[in-house]
Amino acid sequence: MAICETCGNDYDMAFEVHAQGAVHTFDCFQCAIEAMAPICEHCGTKVIGHGVQSGEHWYCCAHCARAEGTQGLVDRVTAGASA
Repeated sequence: MAICETCGNDYDMAFEVHAQGAVHTFDCFQCAIEAMAPICEHCGTKVIGHGVQSGEHWYCCAHCARAEGTQGLVDRVTAGASA
């Protein structure tokens, strides 16, 4: 069994997350999110989707990035635009 690094639960179905050269052990996705997800610098929510990044700053969406002064980020391209 392994101990969750977020809540301390000793659980037989714990799993490891390998990220940026470190190994983390969690008993559930909720604990993994709590420990590892970045926080939107505008609204404070945990970024569990793709989010957007401007330099070293993380936001949950382009709206929050724009509210903090970032320009040029959008949540989607307009119809017909090529990638």
